[in-house]
Amino acid sequence: MIVYDLQCGHEHRFEAWFGSAADYEAQLGRGLVSCPVCNDGRIEKAVMAPAVSAKSNQSTGTARRHMQEIRKLRAEVEARCDYVGNRFAEEARRRHAEGNDSRGVFGEATLESAIALLEDGIPVAPLPFRPRQTSDA
Repeated sequence: MIVYDLQCGHEHRFEAWFGSAADYEAQLGRGLVSCPVCNDGRIEKAVMAPAVSAKSNQSTGTARRHMQEIRKLRAEVEARCDYVGNRFAEEARRRHAEGNDSRGVFGEATLESAIALLEDGIPVAPLPFRPRQTSDA
């Protein structure tokens, strides 16, 4: 099947489906194609924008925006927080007990230690990136 945007002599635009380009030409030649608005038989193809889909292996604008936001978050965390490595749970607990929240901390923790911190009312959250100290970035 093929779809064409068509236009009559009165400039009414409409869409029509045909089995093939040859079917369109044959029906047009026999006077079987007419405008659904005014029944005009003077029909020609209207200018159409091609339907081109993006390649599946190309990054979308949305993905690029998300990556920019993650980079921005990483820079903000690194500027406002201290990296404490695998001492995260004990350092977060110590700073919370002291009421020392002038700077945050970030690092690595096991799932069990993160859950224990949350159960004790100490706010923690996973970061959507690996700390530079543990990655090649």
